[in-house]
Amino acid sequence: MSEKADQQKQNILKLITESQVWTSTFRHGYADTPRNRALQISANVWLHLHPTKVRRHGIRYRYTWCAGGLTFLLYLVTVVTGVVLMFYYRPTGEYAYHDIKYLDFDVPFGMFTRNMHRWAAHGMVIMVWLHMFRVFMTGSYKPPREFNWVVGVLLLTLTLLLSFTGYLLPWDQLAIWAVTVGTNMARAAPLVGTEGPFGPEIGVTPRYNMRTLLTAAVNVGPPTLMRFYVLHCIFIPVIASMLMILHFWRIRKDGGISGPL
Repeated sequence: MSEKADQQKQNILKLITESQVWTSTFRHGYADTPRNRALQISANVWLHLHPTKVRRHGIRYRYTWCAGGLTFLLYLVTVVTGVVLMFYYRPTGEYAYHDIKYLDFDVPFGMFTRNMHRWAAHGMVIMVWLHMFRVFMTGSYKPPREFNWVVGVLLLTLTLLLSFTGYLLPWDQLAIWAVTVGTNMARAAPLVGTEGPFGPEIGVTPRYNMRTLLTAAVNVGPPTLMRFYVLHCIFIPVIASMLMILHFWRIRKDGGISGPL
């Protein structure tokens, strides 16, 4: 019975791999040799995202902690749950807080989805710091990977901005005053803040400075909510996704995960 079942599996697998749909998607007919296995991966639109060769140290948990992969996984969780939350949320001062309460107490699995989004965001911040720490401690920022280190620093900054912009969206007192304190810090930024070095000298005013660029007004209000919503849901995720693609590509181009020092 076992041999018969194995034969049936082989026949089904052969029927699938020899179908027109399969051959039109996976256009390779290489013989099963070590070199051709690499060609099958590099020449395929789906498989080329993975490296053709992985060094032994690169799969050791105690070396990488899987920090980069877990950061990306948590990012995907926030994206999927965030899209679901967008169906029930309106970024206006009149409806935002009530939509959050409706989501928590009336929408089926609404509180679960929101908490998944929240804790995945917190976990992403923690994991990206651990990832940067691991890269620094193992010297993976050194040539030829210095450019990818800069990309990683930009992704770290965007991760913190995602967390900051998302904090305002519940539109409760905690969110409003926390963002008020956070955006007030922008007034002390060099060149672009009214209280920062060289800001007043170059014509920066309380109405036109880095803080009003963030808040879209003199004080935190409904225009700020809309600006943070667009930044959180569209602008920053698009930039971060493009940088992630570049980051993953450079890992492949730089020879994979760097070896231990």
